[in-house]
Amino acid sequence: MASARALQRMLVLLLIGGLMAACAAPPGASTTATAIPTSAPGGEGTPPAAPAPTPTAAPSDAAAGGGIIYVVIAEESEARYRVREQLVGVNLPSDAVGTTRAITGVLVLEGNRVVSEASRFQVDLRTLTSDQARRDNFIRRNTLQADRYPYAVFVPREIQGLPSPLPTSGEHAFRLIGDLTIREATRPVTWEVIARVEGDRVIAQARTQFTFADFGLEPPRVPVVLSVDETIRLEVDAVLQRQP
Repeated sequence: MASARALQRMLVLLLIGGLMAACAAPPGASTTATAIPTSAPGGEGTPPAAPAPTPTAAPSDAAAGGGIIYVVIAEESEARYRVREQLVGVNLPSDAVGTTRAITGVLVLEGNRVVSEASRFQVDLRTLTSDQARRDNFIRRNTLQADRYPYAVFVPREIQGLPSPLPTSGEHAFRLIGDLTIREATRPVTWEVIARVEGDRVIAQARTQFTFADFGLEPPRVPVVLSVDETIRLEVDAVLQRQP
């Protein structure tokens, strides 16, 4: 009888030990449960959710990502127009000069190539002033129609004569070619540029010219002006800062 009880006790202990071994997780094993696919009413599994779309950068941001960016410092820059005119009571012709510091711009370069989709300059035509208020009013209201078309916009397309790699010092002459928009007319223009590089700063003088007719503009007509030359000369003295 005693031996039977001992045998029974041994079998119980072996059974308990086997159950404990089966339930114990091995070291390092994952305890994460596996999700069971849920069936749709039609019997097919629910398709996985589509990944969120990757944001697409704007063309200018994408283009500027690998380029060198220069930004105009407006308070150190000035844009001007010059038109030869003959005034009443003055023996010799003189230049009518209108100026403004309301100039903004970004120039993006990759080597000596312009990234045109990321580059742009504009001048607020409403702020142009000269030494004659009547001339300014006529130009603002009639010639430029600045209340309706407040900005002249230049988009550079090409640089000719700029060294590569870009210099970090010295004075350099080159041409900046692009599209100028005044009112509703856009025309190609070429700027003759002389730029002095001082580290991260560029001090540039740019010059171009065109006629009133090129952009469908009306020459100034005020009582003190006898005649106006057909050619408009644009001048920009700009300081640009390279961005980090």
